[in-house]
Amino acid sequence: MTSLPQSTEKKLGLVIDLDTCVGCHACVVSCKEWNTSNYGSALSDVDAYGPEPQGTFLNRVHSFEAQPESGCSQTVHFPKSCLHCEDAPCVTVCPTGASYKREEDGIVLVNEADCMGCGLCAWSCPYGARELDQIFGVMKKCTLCVDRIYNENIPEEDRVPSCVRTCPAGARHFGDLGDPDSDVSRLVASRDGMDLMPEMGTKPVNKYLPPRLKDVPSDAALEATHKTPEGLFAWLDKALEKL
Repeated sequence: MTSLPQSTEKKLGLVIDLDTCVGCHACVVSCKEWNTSNYGSALSDVDAYGPEPQGTFLNRVHSFEAQPESGCSQTVHFPKSCLHCEDAPCVTVCPTGASYKREEDGIVLVNEADCMGCGLCAWSCPYGARELDQIFGVMKKCTLCVDRIYNENIPEEDRVPSCVRTCPAGARHFGDLGDPDSDVSRLVASRDGMDLMPEMGTKPVNKYLPPRLKDVPSDAALEATHKTPEGLFAWLDKALEKL
């Protein structure tokens, strides 16, 4: 079993804006590409082009139709990956010590050399954020692209998780949520950022910004401003009547 650190120097994590996410899956694709070609064993696929394809992903996007108490319904796109919890049950349940939480930045990782693929961490995770790679037989999870954020061989603007760098809508933010003056902490405070399933007591580091209520469409927008065509439109209307 692996013990959790009493505290961490930083709490690196993601802030995801559910109001901005458009569900394009660019974060899913970029995560799959980066983590297949870099850190750890590849994210394998089984029968990718067959009738029942299966694959390993560290980030997935789910879409829901939500109905507020008042107003019209709206579609909410919900990205989900490891939340790097402060009280991570996936770490303490691991029988080989393969799962661990780093003291220097709070990132939860898996030492694949020690992982035997038992799946206990996946069963203990209330968010379903761990997946077993069927080909390599090891548990996979979001690493916050630890091989990018500290890589001095790439431009500074690229030293963020691949999903953050790729998001075309700017819905994903990365930083130290343990620093109240960081950009991500201020964003969470200003938008009433929330934990996912706080009742589980895992204290997730990642936060979600709730979607704003959409404006109810007005019937006035459907009313014609000119009941009788004028000018060019009047001529065009008469010309089309003769066809």
